[in-house]
Amino acid sequence: MGVVIRTAGEDDRERVVRLLDEAFQDDPVSSWVFPGVEYRRRTHHRLMAAFADAVFADGRIDLTEDASACALWLPFPAEGDVDAGDPGAEDVPARVREAVDPENERVELIARLTEDIHPAGRAHAYLWMIGVAPGRQGEGLGTALIGTVLDRCDREALPAYLEASSARSKVLYERLGFEFTGRALDLPDGPRMWPMWREPRTR
Repeated sequence: MGVVIRTAGEDDRERVVRLLDEAFQDDPVSSWVFPGVEYRRRTHHRLMAAFADAVFADGRIDLTEDASACALWLPFPAEGDVDAGDPGAEDVPARVREAVDPENERVELIARLTEDIHPAGRAHAYLWMIGVAPGRQGEGLGTALIGTVLDRCDREALPAYLEASSARSKVLYERLGFEFTGRALDLPDGPRMWPMWREPRTR
């Protein structure tokens, strides 16, 4: 199946946020951050908007031409290349919580916990999120989106990293060459996340 993929621009923001909101409504981690269906429907989109804005600013969003799937990628620098000069950088999780849902401490906690398990040292491509419209899942759209970036990673000898938010997605990522790092993240009274790393493949 040929999947047409393009880089999303700022004018795609609303469709990207809507797509992520729909794709992750029933995700185990989203359900933990925003417990209760009605609460999640009212609030979840704000977190997706914050994520999209962060990646529009510093990374890249790949979008299928029909806007049925998207992937959010961030370049992650080598440890020595990180700019430590921004005094507000450590407060990003708190600022996100304030913007999204100030009364919900889990908005901040999920950011801090994933930061803690994120591997440092080597530069890599970070797949922050990949969302596929509920009615289009199982068609290979996610694999196509990820594959284009992984091909580039292989050409550039660049590793890739992600956190799988369900056992089902973990299996998909394993097929693409990702391996569990061995240190799972068990959210307090919530689901498990699997940090996964992929070494570039030599041709």
